[in-house]
Amino acid sequence: MNKAFIREPDQSVDYCPRCGSKGQPVGHETIRSYLPEGKRPPLADPANFCPTPQCDVVYFDSFGQFLLTGDLTKPVYPKDPDAPLCACFGLTRQDVERDVREGVVTRVRVIIEKSKTAAAHCTQLAANGQSCVAYIQKYYLQCKNAADSKH
Repeated sequence: MNKAFIREPDQSVDYCPRCGSKGQPVGHETIRSYLPEGKRPPLADPANFCPTPQCDVVYFDSFGQFLLTGDLTKPVYPKDPDAPLCACFGLTRQDVERDVREGVVTRVRVIIEKSKTAAAHCTQLAANGQSCVAYIQKYYLQCKNAADSKH
């Protein structure tokens, strides 16, 4: 078939220049919230978030430019396991672990409900510009499965 009739993909996928993970598109509004006051993101649009916890690249662009964890003004999850899972409301891994230990989902449920409100500013505050619900649910299930396997 003639290539003139094949549609090109609308968006290219960028991969982290250090670890090769598939990047998650993120806006400069998000990146700015993790840089010192007044500093502009030194990345081209579109920029990407590297989701690999062990990789020190946080943001990168298709030109090979990147920002490392040390370039940010505060730690981000999942790069730093002690950073809040939820950047908007401050839910931590310890909060999730307490819910599992106590056999409740009180803290987790509150944050998931809050994430559906206008008070959630995920595109600004979450390192990947997305809701934290997937991270919270994944970590809760990991803790729950670990607790269940001990019994």
